[in-house]
Amino acid sequence: MSGHSHWATIKRKKSAVDAKRGKEFSKLTKAIMIAAKQGGGNPDMNLKLQYAIEKAKQANLPKDNIERAIKKATGELAGVNYDEIVYEGYGPGGVAIIIEVLTDNRNRTAPEMRKIFDKAGGNLGESGCVSWMFEKKGLIIVEHGCIDEDDLMSMVLDVGAEDMERVGDTYQIICAPSDFENVKKELIAKGVESKEAELSLIPSSFIEVNEKDGKRMIDLMDVIENHDDVQNVYANFNLSESQLIEMQN
Repeated sequence: MSGHSHWATIKRKKSAVDAKRGKEFSKLTKAIMIAAKQGGGNPDMNLKLQYAIEKAKQANLPKDNIERAIKKATGELAGVNYDEIVYEGYGPGGVAIIIEVLTDNRNRTAPEMRKIFDKAGGNLGESGCVSWMFEKKGLIIVEHGCIDEDDLMSMVLDVGAEDMERVGDTYQIICAPSDFENVKKELIAKGVESKEAELSLIPSSFIEVNEKDGKRMIDLMDVIENHDDVQNVYANFNLSESQLIEMQN
């Protein structure tokens, strides 16, 4: 598996800024609502809801907001109905992009997504055009320096991790979805804090973009992520070493 994403590291750096804008809370609330609607309001019986709540707590979403979102989804309170939609397309340099959306109006969201791609010099494709390049995996990000690299690798491989690699100032740990909980629990048991832990779409291979396309891709990913309906965005590009350093500072 060669799935170690520069964007995953950069995205984590941006999350604090997103939270200040209030966008992150809105996205997390919608994710909780769709998970509760699909699988019920009890996180002990609904793994998707459990993950959504964990992510919300990591971002300091208030407990009342979480409980209200669940009640809206289960009908205890009046709420908005959201649809899950996946858009696929290509960005500058032929980079493959997958966008996961929660929207209350798909007739509005589709043309907005198409316009975003067109303005960036990319194109929105048909369903399935790039999804074959990605695989669902557990992704855990640990800050470099909190533990010896060899100790960390030995620890996570022993409980099912498939791979670990340093990317910038972090370690990215990748595992099968079925081993995700085991790896998380082992890190917690050993006192190793994870900065990000989620089920993610990991590309099977990456495109190394040049300086120009790297800048265009970062701008495009920013625009996509800032769209109110977008929950997650994945892409198979990596930056030059100088751009990665610049983005992380």
